[in-house]
Amino acid sequence: MAKDNKRKLDLKYYCRIGMILLADALSVVAAHLLSLLVRFDFRVYDIPQIYVDNIVYMLPIAIVTTLAVYYIFRLYHSIWRFASLTEVYRIIGAYFVIAVLLFAENGIERFNLPRSCMFMGIILNVIFCMGIRFSYRILRGSFFRITPMDKELIERVNIMIIGAGSAGRELISDLKFSRKYNVRVIIDDNKTTWGRYLSGIRIGGGRDRIVKLCQKYDIDRIIFAIPSASDKDRRDILNICKETGCKLQTVPGLSQIVSEEVSIKQVRDVNIEDLLERDEVRVNNNEIFEAIKGRTVMVTGGGGSIGSELCRQIAAASPKRLIIFDIYENNAYAIEQELKRKYPELEVEALIGSVRNTDRINGVIEEYRPDIIYHAAAHKHVPLMEKSPNEAIKNNVFGTYKTAVAAARYGVKRFVLISTDKAVNPTSLMGASKRICEMIIQMMSRKGSETCFSAVRFGNVLGSNGSVIPLFKQQIAEGGPVTVTDKDIVRFFMTIPEAVSLVLQASFYATGGEIFILDMGKPVRIDDMARNLIKLSGYRPDEDIKIVYTGLRPGEKLYEELLMDEEGKEKTDNNMIFVGHPIKMDDRIFEDKLSDLKTAAENDSPDIKKIVADIVENYHP
Repeated sequence: MAKDNKRKLDLKYYCRIGMILLADALSVVAAHLLSLLVRFDFRVYDIPQIYVDNIVYMLPIAIVTTLAVYYIFRLYHSIWRFASLTEVYRIIGAYFVIAVLLFAENGIERFNLPRSCMFMGIILNVIFCMGIRFSYRILRGSFFRITPMDKELIERVNIMIIGAGSAGRELISDLKFSRKYNVRVIIDDNKTTWGRYLSGIRIGGGRDRIVKLCQKYDIDRIIFAIPSASDKDRRDILNICKETGCKLQTVPGLSQIVSEEVSIKQVRDVNIEDLLERDEVRVNNNEIFEAIKGRTVMVTGGGGSIGSELCRQIAAASPKRLIIFDIYENNAYAIEQELKRKYPELEVEALIGSVRNTDRINGVIEEYRPDIIYHAAAHKHVPLMEKSPNEAIKNNVFGTYKTAVAAARYGVKRFVLISTDKAVNPTSLMGASKRICEMIIQMMSRKGSETCFSAVRFGNVLGSNGSVIPLFKQQIAEGGPVTVTDKDIVRFFMTIPEAVSLVLQASFYATGGEIFILDMGKPVRIDDMARNLIKLSGYRPDEDIKIVYTGLRPGEKLYEELLMDEEGKEKTDNNMIFVGHPIKMDDRIFEDKLSDLKTAAENDSPDIKKIVADIVENYHP
């Protein structure tokens, strides 16, 4: 079936090309014959016989020359229903070459014609060539318009375009002849454009008229088409749009657009990330690339949401080798295959194992001798770790300890712990376990090994495994209700790529023992996030989709903190990365307490939380 369809498509394509070739050949003949007739005022019997003989000899060569130049200028490769000035420039360029060739040919006695005839023939040929191609666009617009009968059969989507710039114009060009979409109105903040028309579509006003015009034109979908807009302008306009109940879509930002042209294929749905109030993340990529290039890098937990993004960004920096270490084989295999496809020259190794296994982690580090280790392996789910505290301690605390000790033993140059804001004044066992991990890193830094130990602490990331966003989306898709623990609960949020780029930058600021804190922007109310997601999905909160408040879960806080009071903080070269001062502690006493904690965890002690509280003074289970 697929082969038959392909055969039919190929046949249709070649038939279309054949028809255009025939039309082009006939237009060459018609243009030159007509020019000769015009030259002699349409008096056929006044045309000298020598010109009649010469044009008969010249036409086959003119046809072959013209078709060959058309092919070289890719006039048979364009999609003519979207023909624009680009195609006009190609045709003019082609005819400049054709003119040179034909005038050179005209110098040969056998092919000699009056120069005025040659010049007029070329002008007519340009007109015929454009006419053949642009007539398809015009006729398609006429023949394929929606008729009253079609309207009953096809429910068209009414669209509002935000932005009357080049991106908006490209989108309108793409959508103009669609049987499914109907662009009704354009919004632009430039007052000089109001009331004018772009490609036949009226520019109805600025952002303050979005809601009113959506009602007037019965808009179903809004497309934000200003790739150069600042984050604030994009956020402000989208926040107005979400109140309309229309489906929201956007073109990518300038940094994500490969070429200057924007097509309908690049349009994506507006995400909750687009509505978050935060500054654009900027990092020194040259500094990161220089630090990673040619080195062996290992990522523990490399198949997870943070770990896999670490692998992607590290791979882009051309390391000598990338080691993906994870206990979950499917995750590790998936990211390994993705990177091998994208970077075929990169040596990528996916290794299965647990950071809790001393022999395995020692064996891997001894064999591959990584220069840098990013330790992202951890249990992160707060309520689950409250139910299985001993597992959290075994994996988070002693997984970190064993990996850090192995790094020091085998001369790893940098060891970076991925930490969390839940480690600050922790109310959960998971948060307390990560605070102990930070203390381990600072203790290891004071032991005087070759390894530079540091930690990077940040808040929630959007789209990570176990994140609230996928849960909300699932609940909305099922018709609700959407469950929020508390109306006043707030969290810091950042996208995974943003967080990881800052982690990489911070890791190379380290001199030993630092805990770096990422500026996560303003905290976000989870209730607001749930309501925005419902609106982005085209529903009304509390009416179409109910919101239910379930109460705080065990170990959960109303708000998170990124820094303890006694740590203080200092700026770095990046205004989104800060460094906290290490809190003094007695390493010998700490190691003794770690030994007691290890024994308790291995014996599944019911008193594990009390032992943790003895180590982390501000943890009160």
